[in-house]
Amino acid sequence: MAGHGPIELIATTPMGLEAVVAREVRELGYEHVTVENGRVTFTGDALAICRANLWLRSADRVLIKMAQFKATTFDDLFEGVKALPWADWIPEDAEFPVEGRSHKSQLSSVPACQGIVKKAVVEKLKLAYGTEWFRETGGRFVIEVALLNDIATITLDTTGPGLHKRGYRKLVTEAPLKETMAAALVQLSRWQPERPLYDPFCGSGTILIEAAMIGWNLAPGLRRRFNAEAWPLVPEALWEQAREEAYDLVRDDVPLQIAGSDIDPDAIDVALAAAKAAGLANEVSLQVLPVGKARPLGDYGCIITNPPYGERLGEAKEVERALRQLGEVYLHLPTWSSFILSPSKQVEHYMSRPADKRRKLFNGRIECALYQYFAPGGLYGWRKDKEQQESPGSK
Repeated sequence: MAGHGPIELIATTPMGLEAVVAREVRELGYEHVTVENGRVTFTGDALAICRANLWLRSADRVLIKMAQFKATTFDDLFEGVKALPWADWIPEDAEFPVEGRSHKSQLSSVPACQGIVKKAVVEKLKLAYGTEWFRETGGRFVIEVALLNDIATITLDTTGPGLHKRGYRKLVTEAPLKETMAAALVQLSRWQPERPLYDPFCGSGTILIEAAMIGWNLAPGLRRRFNAEAWPLVPEALWEQAREEAYDLVRDDVPLQIAGSDIDPDAIDVALAAAKAAGLANEVSLQVLPVGKARPLGDYGCIITNPPYGERLGEAKEVERALRQLGEVYLHLPTWSSFILSPSKQVEHYMSRPADKRRKLFNGRIECALYQYFAPGGLYGWRKDKEQQESPGSK
C-alpha cells in the first residue's frame, strides 16, 4: 500500500457537512468518494495527502485508513493491528501515540484498546527494526482506533491540529465560529465573488475572512504546517509541489465586496487583526454597528451570519431583539439571499416568512438550523441581470 499503490484517505467532517466536503474532494480531482456519517473516504496518492490538507475548507482532518476489521475481543484487535505494514509508514525514531474511541462495541474500554493497539504496533516495529526500544523523538504519527458496532477502523492522522486552525486567528471572541463551519456556510450559500456579501453579526470576522479566501481561491492551509510534513513517505518535494500549485491558483485580482459589522467594538478589533493576519485587511470592510443600522450595499448579495445565542452570549431578550432587527434589515434587501445559522426556533417568525430551505447543522455541540432564504430569482436573477448589463445593446 505504502509509497506505490493508491492510499485510502478519510476526510473527517462535522455532522451535516459530509456533502460539502465530498464536493470539495471531487473538485480536487479525486473520484472514488464514499460518504458516511462524519467522514468522506476517497482514494489518492501521497500528493493527495498534501493537496487535501492544503485545500479542504470544511473538513476536520485528513486520515490514512490503515485497516477496518471486526474486533469483539482484545485478541482480534491485537492481531488485526499487528498484521498491518507499520514499518512502511513509521520510521524507527517516530513518535506514535494512540488515540481511541468506542461506540456500541463490546470493546468499550478506550484506554484498554489504546494500550492493545500500541503494543501491537510496537511488536510489529520490533520485528521490522530489530530493536527492543523506540525513542519516539522523530516525526509524529498519531494512530487512532475507532470502534463502532464492533468494527475497528485503524487510521493515521496526517493533519495534526485540526484543519480549522488556519493560522490567522490569534485572538478569539467569546463564542467564535470555527473556520471550517464558516467556510461551509459560504459554500452552502453558493455565493460567487462577483456578489456582495454581508455579515451583520460578524464577531471575530471568520465568515468574512473565509469568504474572501474562497473569493480569491486561497488554499486555507497555506499558512500552516501538518504532521505528515515530517513523514518519509510524503517527501518535502510533494509538499513544495502542492504549495506551488496553490500559489499559482490564487486569484487576488478579483474585486471583492465583503463587509460586516458588530455591536461589540472588541469583536471588531479581533476581526481586523484576523483579516490583517490573513492578508485580507483591504478586502474586508468592518464597522462597529448594531444590526438594526446595517445597510448592505449592492444587489443580489448574500447575508451569511451566525447571530448570538441566548445560552452563550447574553440573554434571550437581546437575541430576540437582534433577530427582529435582522428581519427588518432583510425587508429592505429585495434582491438579496440570506443564510442564518441559529439554534433559535424563532428565526422564521422574525424573518416574517418560512425559510425556503432548512439544514440541520451542529455548531460545536449545539444543534442549529441553517435557515436559507433565496431572493426572488436568487442566483438566476443575479446572472440574468448581469447578462443584460453585459449584452452589447444594453445601456
